[in-house]
Amino acid sequence: MATTDARRGAVTILGGGVAGLACAIACAQRGHAVTLLEQAPALTEIGAGLQIAPNGGRVLDALGVAPPAIGNAAIHLIEGLTGRRVIRAPLGPGFRFLHRADLIAALAARAEATGVAIRLGAEVAGVGVDGRELRLASGETIATSRLIGADGARGAARAFVAPDHRPDFTGQVAWRAIVPVTDWPGEARIHAGPGRHLVCYPLRDGTSLNLVAVEERAEWAAEGWSRRDAPENLRRAFAGFADPVPGLLAQVDMVHLWGLMDHGATPRWRRGVCTLIGDAAHPTLPFLAQGANLALEDAWTLAAMLDDPAAWEDARRPRVARALRAARGNARNYHLSGARKRAAHLALRTLDRVRPSTLTGAYRWLYDHDVTRA
Repeated sequence: MATTDARRGAVTILGGGVAGLACAIACAQRGHAVTLLEQAPALTEIGAGLQIAPNGGRVLDALGVAPPAIGNAAIHLIEGLTGRRVIRAPLGPGFRFLHRADLIAALAARAEATGVAIRLGAEVAGVGVDGRELRLASGETIATSRLIGADGARGAARAFVAPDHRPDFTGQVAWRAIVPVTDWPGEARIHAGPGRHLVCYPLRDGTSLNLVAVEERAEWAAEGWSRRDAPENLRRAFAGFADPVPGLLAQVDMVHLWGLMDHGATPRWRRGVCTLIGDAAHPTLPFLAQGANLALEDAWTLAAMLDDPAAWEDARRPRVARALRAARGNARNYHLSGARKRAAHLALRTLDRVRPSTLTGAYRWLYDHDVTRA
């Protein structure tokens, strides 16, 4: 027998990640009775960092969520093989580095404080009846009136809304690791080389450094963050890079590897009463550091337009599509070689001497947007 939440304005959310928790808070702030279902037994995250830009930070502020963070002062591009500076583009206020686990903990605490009912260990086996019924792996069924799918690209909501949408392998894989440091500035450094690059930025109190290393590769690698790899493979991929890369990679004792898949945006984000947000709707390549930020924007804007999800999708798609295109473009730019790299780096070094802020100024359309006031 199905259990039904008959409370007026009830909302059911699948997924206890950034998008799901943020949307739960935003809906609760607007007076909805919210239940969040998470299949894991606890709201935890693997050790990983993320970057919050002003567009995402404004949503966190509006939600009343303030996880511990380190300010991000600049994007510093370095030629990987020589260690030479290419450009250091200063960032304005509002850019910060977070440990993902700290963000999840802060979101979860705020969700509980706003009255969100969080059910852990609730694995959804399927969605049916136009999204009005959830079938749990335990055998329980739950009736819903509004369903928000924030359970990722391989979740039950995505399988219900867009079952035939398949991603393309980008020809790139990524490693993620965290190493200890004693002195690292509050900036993101990108060590770029032919066919590969390494992004480094500090976390928490500045004694940990988040590493994301990307390599072009012909063979496919499994998608997802849980696959372990041998640290020697990471070190081999970046052999020949200048200091401090060898020393940083020498400290890696645990690393995760995943294949970067280009999902684009699914052809539709709605079916029946079910609406997708975050990675369930549009997994974002990591080359613009906007995955969490777009998820936060989705959460806030959908909560504000919950009675008209069709209009929300129409309004939201163009901005998301532009961000996805920009991320793809960065992937190509980081891995230049030969004459194209020399020309590009010459132009950037000239810009570095004249007006380095021009580089990040090209993304003002992204960073300056405020969905909490739009």
